[in-house]
Amino acid sequence: MIPKIKIVTDSACDITKEEEASYQIEVLSFPIAVEDKNYMERVDLTNEEFYRILENCTSIPATAQITHIRFEELYERVWKEGYTDLIYVAINSTGSNTYNNALMARDNFYQAHPEAKESFHIHPVDSKTYTIAYGYPVVQAAIKASKGASAEDIIAYLKDWFDSVEIYFAPYTLEFVKKSGRVSCAAAFVGELIGLRPIISIIDGKTEIVEKVRGDKNIIPTLLRHAAKQMVPQTEYCLVGGSLEDRFDELKKEASAALKYDAVSAVHVGAAIAINAGPKVVGVIVKGQKRS
Repeated sequence: MIPKIKIVTDSACDITKEEEASYQIEVLSFPIAVEDKNYMERVDLTNEEFYRILENCTSIPATAQITHIRFEELYERVWKEGYTDLIYVAINSTGSNTYNNALMARDNFYQAHPEAKESFHIHPVDSKTYTIAYGYPVVQAAIKASKGASAEDIIAYLKDWFDSVEIYFAPYTLEFVKKSGRVSCAAAFVGELIGLRPIISIIDGKTEIVEKVRGDKNIIPTLLRHAAKQMVPQTEYCLVGGSLEDRFDELKKEASAALKYDAVSAVHVGAAIAINAGPKVVGVIVKGQKRS
């Protein structure tokens, strides 16, 4: 049987709307609660509109998990559309229960449809990461599927990427980091007073401050130093930015100069990163040495 593979992800992946449409990727939107209003990411708000909300709201917004009911409805529909495989690439499972909901929904689906077990295969994959660090390989997975790759080969590619991807990012203000708990309130307060900015890594779902730099002008050079040190030479890298367009443009220019080639993707972060790091953020995503 010729495989017919559906690639699915969630809205924290930060792929562009053009990529979503061109490669027929299904993107499940996260609900976002902002004070007394509820939104669906990518549907009700652009990134720029969300940044403005973040700057003006009195309490930090919250994202809700994608429920098992939504996954069950998805599986039912895709099965009836005649797909042989559904590959769902999830936001980091330690930061959201969404991946576990996808697993629960798979069990429920097969319990309701035991006849589908041999002909329709559901593959939830935990990215262990955020933003375009899993959005980029999702797009590559969709391209592979369009060229006839097997589900097994696509999943092997995804797992290889997730076992080596590393994020390095920095906020230009500690306000949102402090509210989200990524840095203790005391450390954030002292850092703000003396002009310190944390360089933060996300590896295998774990967040760590790898360095503190003094002054905004040192953020991008320090990010790129960590990226160059950690990445496997000549592998793909991605860039992320937020509301500070001049800083994002600076990052793109300096990254090309420092690493000697351009990023394969440069996107604005969505709610998952912006809520925790704030909209005034830049970051570099690299492929490092394989960890497992």
